[in-house]
Amino acid sequence: MTLLVLGVLLWAAAHFFKRAMPAVREPMGDKGKGLVALTLAISIVFMVLGYRAAEIEDVLWIAPSFVFHINNLLVLIAIFLMSPAPRKGKLFNNMRHPMLIGFSLWAVAHILVNGDAPSIVLFGGLLAWALAEIVVLNRVEGPWQPTERGTIAKDGMFFVASVILMGVIGAIHGLIGPSPFGG
Repeated sequence: MTLLVLGVLLWAAAHFFKRAMPAVREPMGDKGKGLVALTLAISIVFMVLGYRAAEIEDVLWIAPSFVFHINNLLVLIAIFLMSPAPRKGKLFNNMRHPMLIGFSLWAVAHILVNGDAPSIVLFGGLLAWALAEIVVLNRVEGPWQPTERGTIAKDGMFFVASVILMGVIGAIHGLIGPSPFGG
């Protein structure tokens, strides 16, 4: 579990680096982007290896079967929010930080269906990071102005793309772990 916790902490530290230590980050220029990218890659490796190696000793809840449908709906909404739709479409262009809100929904969806301690550490830790990131960004960025309104047609296009992407992600998820679509 130590590797898993370290991975989540590295993920958060890499994302907060620019705002928490601007005097250190700014002089690094583009080299700093490489350091952050490398740290994020290492954090993902740590999270994956730590999660797969963690022993499931405590299960706090077992989700009833209908919750898996809620999970899939939340993940679909999360994928849509992480697409360009909120910036180029009409439905969500007034939403501040749609990618982080989508990421938060993704984490909540996974917590709903995974009641074991490693899952709570992983998805709960990532959820805490995303929510803290929203707070930090709001303080740093100040007042926010929505983007220009797009069209419902663009929302529709990105929704179709999100459904296709969810199918691809679900198929890959089923190859390396449990299928999110059952069966």
